[in-house]
Formats: sequence, structure tokens, C-alpha cells
Amino acid sequence: MDKIKVAGYVKLAKWWEKQKENAIPYHQEYYRKMFAGSEVFDLVGVYIDITGNKDIYRRKEMIRLISDCVEGKVDCIATLTKGYLARNMQDFSYLFKYLMDARNGHIDFITEDEHDEEDHSGFYIDTIKNEDDQKGALREKVEQLTSLYPDSYREWKEKVDKAIDKLREGREVDG
Repeated sequence: MDKIKVAGYVKLAKWWEKQKENAIPYHQEYYRKMFAGSEVFDLVGVYIDITGNKDIYRRKEMIRLISDCVEGKVDCIATLTKGYLARNMQDFSYLFKYLMDARNGHIDFITEDEHDEEDHSGFYIDTIKNEDDQKGALREKVEQLTSLYPDSYREWKEKVDKAIDKLREGREVDG
């Protein structure tokens, strides 16, 4: 059986820019250790944005990660908290829909929010274990949400597509 190609994603606040020589290796090592020796996962990269931008389409590493997911280089996104992925449920829904549509449902997400001492919601994402059909339930809710705001999703998608095109052309992603 082929291993699942997993990538770590981290979004750090802009003030980490001064400490990036420490922050970047720390997070790279964190994910290396997490997936070392795994019989299920193959760590294919760690994508780290240090930015004040909350918009997904303005985060260069997030855009590179999305592009790599679309191209089949990444099958699963692992992140410490769902807050790293998107600023709110609407943006997360758009990201989830975008990747699920692009990969015909063959994309997974894992967050570690269940271990977050500050987030007592008890909600975390693990579509690999898929307890309680989390992936199906998320997909259903996301489809409901995006159907309520089709123009908003279309605009978001166009911005992400434009950012991916810029990245592929070697131009700077707005960030």
C-alpha cells in the first residue's frame, strides 16, 4: 500500500519574522518527528507562512500547498490548529470545497486542536480516522454553506486560482 503524502502547514504571526531562523527549523523538525517511522504517512514537506495576512490567497506557502495538493503531490494537510488553515469557518469551507473538488474527494486534513489547552471546543479535524464520518459530514456542511453564497465562493476561488497562476509563473503572490 502506498503511503499517504502528508504536508505540515504553519501560519505564524508577522512578528515571528525576526525569529524565523529559529521558528522555521523548529516547525520543520516538529513535523519530521511527528511522521518519522510512520507506516501510514510520508512527509513530503512543511509549508510555513510568516505573515499578517489572513486571506488564504495572500499567503505564499498556503498557495504553494494548495497547488501541490491539486497536482497530487500532497494527499493530506496536517496542522496544529484549524486556525492556521483559515481565519473563519467560511474560509475553511471554501478551502475544503476547493481541494475536495480539485482532488475528487481524495484530500485529507488533520488538526491537533484536541490537544490545544486554549481551545476547549473539543472540535478537531481528522478525516483519516474519519470517526463519525467526519469527512462526509464536513463535505455536506461545506456544500450547504457554499450553496448559500455561490458568488462569494466563486470570487474566493478566482483569487486563489489567480494566486496559483502567479506562483507558477514565478511572480510574487500578494502578501
